[in-house]
Amino acid sequence: MPILARYILRTIFAYTALVLVVLLVLGALFLFINEQDDIGTGSYQATQAMTYVLFNLPNFATQLLPVAALIGSLLGLGNLARGSELVVMRASGITTLQMCTWLAAAGLILAVLMAGVSEFVAPPLEKYARQVKVFSKYNEFSFAGNRGAWVRDGNTIISVEQQSTESRFGGVQIFRFGPGRVLLEAGRADAASVDVGSGWQLENYAETSFSEDGTATRTSAAEDFRSTLSPDFLGLAVVEPDAMGLRDLNAYVEHLKRNDLESARFEVALWSRMARYVALMLVLMLALPFSLGPMRATGQGAKMIVGILIGAGFVMVSQTLENSGQILGLSPLATGWLPTALLAAMTLTMLVRTR
Repeated sequence: MPILARYILRTIFAYTALVLVVLLVLGALFLFINEQDDIGTGSYQATQAMTYVLFNLPNFATQLLPVAALIGSLLGLGNLARGSELVVMRASGITTLQMCTWLAAAGLILAVLMAGVSEFVAPPLEKYARQVKVFSKYNEFSFAGNRGAWVRDGNTIISVEQQSTESRFGGVQIFRFGPGRVLLEAGRADAASVDVGSGWQLENYAETSFSEDGTATRTSAAEDFRSTLSPDFLGLAVVEPDAMGLRDLNAYVEHLKRNDLESARFEVALWSRMARYVALMLVLMLALPFSLGPMRATGQGAKMIVGILIGAGFVMVSQTLENSGQILGLSPLATGWLPTALLAAMTLTMLVRTR
């Protein structure tokens, strides 16, 4: 790699790291403030809240890295432009295409780093953070299991196989025990909704009761069930897309498809994760048109603001589509890749117009 290429990459990496640290500090502050309502519940104190925030930072960093890379590249290239270093480079024969190639290489390096963190670092730390929070808040409950949730609430054991939304679950089994661990009732519901007061509404509920006289069965289209278990406790063991690596996410999507289960939410997360890696290379190249050209025509500060607004718009469109793509009737593939495709078109157009 040429010396100039290494110089540009080193500059971009330094400014990106600086911006990422600032964003992480702000994100950690807001996340810690958001935890204030839970501090004091059970044994969940400020120390556990700080641990929860700290262990969520790697996942937060992977989400912020594209924005940090865009702002960092705008700052880095803008600094080179103010010192006329970019002008000297172009006067010495360095073309816009060569600079784009170097910036794409920098984006590829950052994408590999982001993939490593999101695959091997962020998921286990985030899972541990959730365990610290939930077990501190609900230390009177016991928990076991790998896929799905098995929890005990007094003499009742509840099993949850799947979570479709924050407070809606599928494949719910309820086992009630009497003195001496004697099984009294075993029931199953196709789905369950949990309200704020931990009241359960079971759908298509079937129950078998056991006694000395034999067994008795009953069914109900809707059944009310009271428990002190809350959705965030049950969510400890159910699968969340943001807490999964790319390989696990792909494997889980295949599992859902094989079992004819709803997989759109996880497919959107899968395609969005892949598109984010490509977007990381694009945002670095997008910063180049804002750094070239005479500084007298447009102030560098104004150019940087426009670039940041484009990055903010990209994040806003991505989040909006991820949350409402199904409502708009978009396929998971289109939902995940459309923002990156728009960003690619904008980047290509601006680079072509750059002289």
